[in-house]
Amino acid sequence: MKEIIPTTYRNRVSFVQKMAFGSGHLINNLIPGLLGVFVVFLKSPEGFAMNTILAGLIVGIPRIFDALTDPIMGYISDNTTSKYGRRRPYIFLGSIFTGIIFIILWQIHDTNPEMYNFWYLLIFSILLIFGNTIFSTPLIALGYEMTSDYKERTKLMGFANTIGQFAWMIVPFLYVLIPDKDLFTSQAQGVRIIALVGGIIIIVLGILPAIFCKGIDDSKIEGREQITLKNVFLSGAKIFYNIKQILKNKPFVKLCLATFLVFNGFQIVAEFGVFIINYYMFNGDWGASKWWIAIFPAVTAFYTAFIAIPIINYMANKLGKRKAFIYATAISIFGYVLKWWGFDPENPYMLFLPIPLMAFGMGCLFTLMMSMTADVCDLDELENGMPRKEGTFGAVYWWMIKVGQGIALVFSGIILSVLGYDPKASTQTAEALTGMRITDIVLPVLTAALAIWVMWSYSLDEKRAKEIKDELESRRGVL
Repeated sequence: MKEIIPTTYRNRVSFVQKMAFGSGHLINNLIPGLLGVFVVFLKSPEGFAMNTILAGLIVGIPRIFDALTDPIMGYISDNTTSKYGRRRPYIFLGSIFTGIIFIILWQIHDTNPEMYNFWYLLIFSILLIFGNTIFSTPLIALGYEMTSDYKERTKLMGFANTIGQFAWMIVPFLYVLIPDKDLFTSQAQGVRIIALVGGIIIIVLGILPAIFCKGIDDSKIEGREQITLKNVFLSGAKIFYNIKQILKNKPFVKLCLATFLVFNGFQIVAEFGVFIINYYMFNGDWGASKWWIAIFPAVTAFYTAFIAIPIINYMANKLGKRKAFIYATAISIFGYVLKWWGFDPENPYMLFLPIPLMAFGMGCLFTLMMSMTADVCDLDELENGMPRKEGTFGAVYWWMIKVGQGIALVFSGIILSVLGYDPKASTQTAEALTGMRITDIVLPVLTAALAIWVMWSYSLDEKRAKEIKDELESRRGVL
């Protein structure tokens, strides 16, 4: 029988802190959610009618740039000394900068030349990613250090993931609102106004983790370097050394690879569902398809938040995090396969068929993987000593995701073009639609199966995590 290891009071995270941390995750989901919707309107013949490859480059290139800045931000965050902690000043300033840039980014017009819009969006997208790095990298690291308890980490990440899902419940309805001519004179105007509202929300909710969340007592953390402009510019060798150390951590490498596979397999085909519903199920009639385009991801997010994540938390507590990930990901594979029958032009309600199974894939990913990343931060301290490197671990983890996401978003546009999608056409060919439907299923199924194979031999279980925690506390006391 599995040993039950209780969570001590000092390791519990209060409801207020969980809500504040969750608001940060809501912003981390809201930004890509809004970008995903806006990019669809970039490609829409009634929106900006931009070439799909150019639109892919706009979201793909900044992600690659983001992957380069994340390790630097992780290094800065890990080594910062201030009366407000290592993470919170950056979260506060980063959310404000990100919100302002997000507003500016989307103040474009469909009457502009295509290449003008391309370069404008590309430059400000890079600035947006820079601001988001300042906000997001310390936020992720703060989550790793809010509790040292094996199970409480899963509860915290599950709670944050649940709050984050509200973005995916709300954002899809922009597919209904933006084309509504009673609200906006054009889709381009709708994008501009929604961007203004979105930027304000990013600022207001983004500062909450900086105000309410508490990290570890960093007064006991040794070995930190002084943060100066000179040290940051000369930090490349140190960052490379830290990353080299981290990549020797085999459990962490498995987490990165599995996340890379599941998340980016999903990202490549994320927008395919919009086009399949609109062009395959409703023959390009946006007025008839828009509610279904909104409802499908919104219901998926709702089911993920309130059904899948609680079940995954229960599975993790009873079976361990590794088995919970394997089972949940396997369940999602069956859900992806059911999409072939779910996208039925004769019966739109079949869209709901794959949702209960699909939801387990993304539901388990960041709930379990981020909880397990917190565990491997303890393992790193045990093996390599201080300073603790939650920021660098978080940066490397998200570096793997963002490089893959950048490539995935570029390839998404390329694949659509190769399959024959025409952004200026009101309907698509049968061959293009069949290709999209097959790709929409095969890619995430393949990457999910590979992720299960990667995690099959993951070794850092609850018993080992408890041993590491006890050894660390005897070595340097409670942080």
